[in-house]
Amino acid sequence: MTIKEIQEEIISDFSVMGSWEDKYEYIIQLGKELPLISEEYKTPDNLIKGCQSRVWLHTELKDGKLFFTGDSDAVITKGLVSLMVYVLSGHTPQDIAASDIYFINAIGLSSHLSPTRSNGLLSMLKQMKLYAIAYQAKINQQ
Repeated sequence: MTIKEIQEEIISDFSVMGSWEDKYEYIIQLGKELPLISEEYKTPDNLIKGCQSRVWLHTELKDGKLFFTGDSDAVITKGLVSLMVYVLSGHTPQDIAASDIYFINAIGLSSHLSPTRSNGLLSMLKQMKLYAIAYQAKINQQ
C-alpha cells in the first residue's frame, strides 16, 4: 500500500470509533502491538528531541526502502510511534520525504493531544522525514 492508502485506512478505522476514549484505547493497543526495538538502538542518538516522553526511533535502509522501529516509555506515545511507523515504514526515502501526512488532522488527533504530546508527534514526523532526506542524499551520491 502507498502512504496515502495507509492514511486512508487509518482514517477509516478511526471513523467507526465513537468516542475519544475508544480512540485512545485503540492507540494504546497499537502501542502494545508495536514490535520491540532492539535494546542496542535505545541510545541518546536515537532519542527524538522535542518529545515530553522518551521516544527512540531507529531507521534502516533495505532494498531501497526505509524501515523504522521505535519505542517510548509512555503508553499513548508508544501508540503514536506505532501509527507513524505503520504509515512510513517500508517506503522509499523519496516517497517518505515527499509525503503529505494528513491523517493526524483528519482523525482529529492533533486537537485531542496535549500541546507537548502534539509537539512530540510533529518532532517524530520531522525526524522521520529528515532520515528519509539523508538516506535519499546518500543514495544519490552512489
